[in-house]
Order: sequence, then C-alpha cells, then structure tokens
Amino acid sequence: MRDHAGVRGLQRGELAKRARCNIETVRYYEKIGLLPQPSRTTTGYRVYDTIYERRLGFVLRARELGFRLDEIRALLRLVDELDQPCTEARAVATAHLDDVRAKIADLKRMERLLKDVIAQCGSSKLRECALIETLFRDDRRALASTRA
Repeated sequence: MRDHAGVRGLQRGELAKRARCNIETVRYYEKIGLLPQPSRTTTGYRVYDTIYERRLGFVLRARELGFRLDEIRALLRLVDELDQPCTEARAVATAHLDDVRAKIADLKRMERLLKDVIAQCGSSKLRECALIETLFRDDRRALASTRA
C-alpha cells in the first residue's frame, strides 16, 4: 500500500496484481460499472482500498464460475442495496444453474457426435473423411438426432 498525497491505498497495478488479473481487466470492470470509480488523490492517482480488492475478487470468481456480466451486476446490486440478499441471490444462482445444466447437455450431445464421427474416421469403407464431411454438412438434423 502506498501513501499518495496523504491518501492510503493501492494503485490500479497493485490491485490487479493482488487480484491476479491484468490492469485492463480492472479498467474494463470500472468502465462497465462492476467496480465503482475509485477516489483520486490531489495529484490524480486512483486509490483503491480493500473494498475494491474484495469486490474485484468477487467479480473474478463469479466469472470463473461462468456467471454472465448481467448476472454479476444483479448479484452486486443485491450486495449494495439489500441487507439480506440471499433469496434474490438464490434466484440468480438457480437461473445460472439451469444454464450450466443446458450447456452440460449440449456438451454431452457434442461428445456423442464427435465419438461417432471419430469412430468412422479412417474406416476403409468410406471414401470421404466422416469428420470433414460432418463439419461441412449444414444438416442440423444430424445434431438433433444426437439429443436423445
């Protein structure tokens, strides 16, 4: 922590280093409002305190868990505006869980399709490469048939 013109705090680079992200990430989250604009010293330096470090950590962890920016914004709004945001946070997390489950189902379908196509690759009975043909094909029905 540095002391800039009588104000103790972290500079953006120090905050980013502590959070294990880059400076551009901090700038971006400030720009889109996930992090509030920090106070400035009389010399114009931005000063971040532990509240910023904690909030940035929250945002980064939520991103690691796959939360979209609008979901993170909703969760932060609950933190900022409500004393006990658990019920509302549960609704956001439940919707996110539904999204995660849908992605898992899509990945499982993709896995089955790729497994089938890979099994066909190298088959001496086929003139064309099954993988390449599948990727060139714009047949959504092939994907739909794997959804069972």
